[in-house]
Amino acid sequence: MFGSIGVPELIVIFIIALLVFGPKKLPEVGKSVGRAIREFKKASDELRSKVEEEISASEIKSEINEVKSNLTEFKDDLNQFQDNLKKDLKTDEPEEGQKVS
Repeated sequence: MFGSIGVPELIVIFIIALLVFGPKKLPEVGKSVGRAIREFKKASDELRSKVEEEISASEIKSEINEVKSNLTEFKDDLNQFQDNLKKDLKTDEPEEGQKVS
């Protein structure tokens, strides 16, 4: 939780805090530090969730753009197929004066 701070370091910090604040003020200081850490954790969790939401929204937007691009390509291919089909049908039509067998 505290990274590289071990038990000996915590004992030294506690002794220094006891000397600086005294035994009567130490519980108040502890509560204040606890509240500050709790608020910091809450704020960092909110920030993390907002960042994750933005990343998710960004991914969704990029997927939507990809689908739009694919649909545009499909539409172009379909139009080209339709044009080719019309050309083929026109070339297969009998000319005037020719009999259809």
